[in-house]
Amino acid sequence: MFRVAVEMLMHDKTKFLGLLIGIVFTAFLVTFAMGYFAGFMTRGFALVSENPSAKVWVMDPAVSSAEATINMSDSALDSVRGVAGVEYASPLYLGDVTARYANGDFQSFQIIGVDDATLSGAPLPADLLHIPNSVIVDSGGTEGKLQTPIYKKDMWSYDGSHLHAPTRELRYGDEMLVNSKRVMVAGISHTIPRFPPRPLLYTTASNFKRLIPGEKRYITFIMVHPAKNVTPDELAKRITRTTHLKAITSEAFKKETVMWFMINSEDVGDMVNMVILAMLVGFGVTGVMLYMFTYENLKQYAVLKAMGASTKQLSDMIFTQVFISALAGSGIGVGIAAVLEQIVSSPTFPFRMMWFAPLVGFLGVIIVSMTAAFISLRPIKTMEPAIVFKL
Repeated sequence: MFRVAVEMLMHDKTKFLGLLIGIVFTAFLVTFAMGYFAGFMTRGFALVSENPSAKVWVMDPAVSSAEATINMSDSALDSVRGVAGVEYASPLYLGDVTARYANGDFQSFQIIGVDDATLSGAPLPADLLHIPNSVIVDSGGTEGKLQTPIYKKDMWSYDGSHLHAPTRELRYGDEMLVNSKRVMVAGISHTIPRFPPRPLLYTTASNFKRLIPGEKRYITFIMVHPAKNVTPDELAKRITRTTHLKAITSEAFKKETVMWFMINSEDVGDMVNMVILAMLVGFGVTGVMLYMFTYENLKQYAVLKAMGASTKQLSDMIFTQVFISALAGSGIGVGIAAVLEQIVSSPTFPFRMMWFAPLVGFLGVIIVSMTAAFISLRPIKTMEPAIVFKL
């Protein structure tokens, strides 16, 4: 019966192709949506990922992600450093500033301040930040945002802004104004792109406070490395109990950030809508094609039933045809998504094929295919062998 089912499926190549296209579309779009979801989730906790030495992150108790933050007082750093089991603790300062380029144009940046002594949290080459008033700039997943005029006549001109002057990318020695204070570009980094994409400025804590004066609380996070024989989980609980601040491991912080995005990001809703659309379209195409395929082959099924085949055997034939179509279509759809990952993945488009993306793609195909199969079984179950003389 398996061989008969396969031969029936392959005999009508047009309907088989239509059935396959519906399954391929479902597998591709569901897998692509999962890849996009994984991409922007990974970039959402890029700050944590680019600081692997920080096993424990300390923050205000109200903070639940690396994206939405509130600052702590400087005394929090001393409190954390005084907890037993802390090998070292480094502050991290986050803020938002608007920088003015030499041609008069401006750009918003996330500014990241690091400890003056250790430069922990700064991208390589971090030593460049020891240059007075220096910053390291990073595109942060954007394109065309770090631009300065090519010609000196368009830089800091006395006759007004030269907004339409030809520009080039920032490089060592270029200058910007941040809150009317001069900063010099000491380097260009290429860290993990952010989500949402935004340009980044790395600088020392002292320069950070110079550029953003008047704040009473500057420290956003404290990055902690545990001493030997102390696990990150144990140290996090100890810090929370002693300082009443929130201390969690880096892995737990990544999970909290993902959960925060799932609750607050509109992109999660777009991804869910994409998956629903893919499954609805896939079900429409797959269900209609499979029903037509079954209905138009009722004569053959009636002959088999008249020859002694049971309804269960005929149902198994339908499920065999669905399984073969689902397996082939899923493989093609997931393969297309994997190839597309290599083409579209870029700093400006977060896409990452993680292990669960193909699994969810296969699951989406199984749901669509099995639903279509059960609908197609209705003509088989209500069919009488005598129908062969009417068709």
